[in-house]
Amino acid sequence: MRTSLTAFSVALALASGVPSAQAQATPADELKAMLAEVSPARIEARIRKLVGFGTRHTLSDIGSDTRGIGAARRWITAELSACAKAAGGRLQVEEQSFIEPAGKRVSQPTELVNVVATLPGRGASKSRVLVVSGHYDSRNSDVMDALGEAPGANDDASGTAAVMELACVMASRQFDATLVFMAVPGEEQGLLGAAQWAREARAAGTNVEAMITNDIIGSSRGDAGQHDPKRLRLFADGLDPLVRLLMAANANRPASEADARSVAAMQAELLPLLQAGGNEDLPTHQLGRHIKTAAEAAMPGFTVQLIQRRDRYLRGGDHIPFLERGYAAVRITEPFENFAHQHQNPRTENGVVYGDLPEFVDFPYVADVTRANLAGLATLAWAPAPLKGVRLDARELTNDSTLEWQASDDPEVAGYRIVWRDTDSAAWQQLKDVGRATRVTLPVSKDNVVFGVQAVSKKGFAGLASYPLPRR
Repeated sequence: MRTSLTAFSVALALASGVPSAQAQATPADELKAMLAEVSPARIEARIRKLVGFGTRHTLSDIGSDTRGIGAARRWITAELSACAKAAGGRLQVEEQSFIEPAGKRVSQPTELVNVVATLPGRGASKSRVLVVSGHYDSRNSDVMDALGEAPGANDDASGTAAVMELACVMASRQFDATLVFMAVPGEEQGLLGAAQWAREARAAGTNVEAMITNDIIGSSRGDAGQHDPKRLRLFADGLDPLVRLLMAANANRPASEADARSVAAMQAELLPLLQAGGNEDLPTHQLGRHIKTAAEAAMPGFTVQLIQRRDRYLRGGDHIPFLERGYAAVRITEPFENFAHQHQNPRTENGVVYGDLPEFVDFPYVADVTRANLAGLATLAWAPAPLKGVRLDARELTNDSTLEWQASDDPEVAGYRIVWRDTDSAAWQQLKDVGRATRVTLPVSKDNVVFGVQAVSKKGFAGLASYPLPRR
C-alpha cells in the first residue's frame, strides 16, 4: 500500500526492526551506537591540534615536526593509523603523493599528499565506493602566503576532524560498500588533492557511487547574529558541471584537462536522463535526497536544507572535481557564514576580531554534522546499488503508470520500492514496496508526478533511486 515519506523516514532509522533482548544487534542498532560514539571532545581536540600547526598552507613547510602542512599531514596519518589498529586493522591508511605542476596558485612543482583511509566492503557491493572528505590545508587573506599564520579552524579543520571521527567510529564495523575517508591538500589552491584522486578514479574505472565533502562545517552562527545549531546546508546539483563539460566537448574543447573519459562517461550515463526530463533527478540529486532522509530520520529535530546548486556563489569545494567526472557528489556546509572568520589574517580592527580561530567553532555542532554524515553514509553502505534498466511505459495514453526494471543480481536484495513526488517537490513524498516484482502498474498519473525505483536490502535499507527513462 501507499506510504508517506514521514513513515518512510522512521522506517529508515529503524529499518531492521526492534530486536528482542536475546536477538543479535541489527544494523539499526549499530547506527544508533555509532551516532552515540561521535565525540565533540575528540573533534575539538583534533581541530585545536590542527590549528596548533600555525599554518597548513599547501606550499608551507613540509620538514618541520611542529609547523606547516607536512607536520599536519603526518599527524593526521598517525591518528588514523592508531584508529585502524585499535579497530582491528581493517581500515587501510595510506599517503598518496603526487607532483602538482606549477600553475596559477602553485609557484613551482610541488609534492602534495592525500591521506586516504579505506574500509573495504563485502559481497556484491564491495566494488561500490562511497567517499567522504575534508581538506586539511588552510589559508589567510593572501592565498599565496605560505609563511603567515593561517589557523583554518573552521575552513577546514572542522571538516577534516569530522572525517577523522567518521573513520575512527566506523572502522570497527562491517559495511557492504567500500568506504573511503580522505583528508586532502590543495583545496585553497584549486581543489588539487581532490582533483587528483577523482582523476585517477575515473581513469581506473572506480565505481564511485557517492562523494561527500565537508567544508566549513564549524559554526552555527552567522555574521548578523543568526543562530541555528539544528540545521546544515547540503548543496546537491549535478547538472551544472555536466552542461558545461558537454558544451565544451561539443565545441571540441573537452574537460579542462582534456579528460575525454569523463566527457564520454557523462554522455553515456547522464545525457539520456536529461533528454528524458530528469534534470532534477541526476545521481547527485538522488544522493542529496538520501542524505537528507537518512540524517533527519536518525536525528529528530535536525534539518538538512537541500539546495539544488552545486555550491554557493563565487565559491567551490572538493566535490566539484568529482562532479566534473560524472560522479554523484555533494557539499555539506554550515547554515550561515561569517566572512570575518574565513580567509583572513588573524587580527583585531576597531574591536572586531578577524581570523579563522577555534573560539569561533561550535564543537557540538560539528559533532551533529558528523552524525548527519554518518547516517547518510552507513545507510547507503548497507543498501544495494542503484537499479538499472528502469523504464516508464509511455506507449499508450493511460491515467495509470507502469514501471519496469532489471532485477538486481545482488543476493542481499530483498525487494523493490517505488517512490514518487509532485513535480514541484524536491524530496520524495510517497512510496510503495512491491516485493520482488520487476513490473508494476500504479493508479497514479505519470503526467503529474516524478517516479524513482529503489532496491531494498535484506537489512531494510533502500539504495539511491533510479529515474525511469520512457519506454516508447
